[in-house]
Amino acid sequence: MNWIEIGTINDIPRRGARCVNTPHGKIAVFRTMEDQIFAIDDHCPHKGGPLSQGIVHGAAVTCPLHNWVISLETGKALGADEGSVKTIAIRLDGDRILALLELATVAAE
Repeated sequence: MNWIEIGTINDIPRRGARCVNTPHGKIAVFRTMEDQIFAIDDHCPHKGGPLSQGIVHGAAVTCPLHNWVISLETGKALGADEGSVKTIAIRLDGDRILALLELATVAAE
């Protein structure tokens, strides 16, 4: 496992996201209004909706397809819904975003 740079905090608007392609699938990287950064698999556990296109509120994202709310901290569906997505460890080095990934290269969309 390696810490790999996947962009900078300025690449993501507050309450926004970007999608990063990896050999293991797409991950969604989120920035909250408070400048917290989170990364999770970019598919809703319900019907596979693109979470990177959802609405960020607090430390959660609402899926754009069926309004499931997913915790950015735990990857778990909130409320009455059940299911979860994988979370990816993130750290900031200045304004650089580093993700703990099992690969050598990534490509941002």
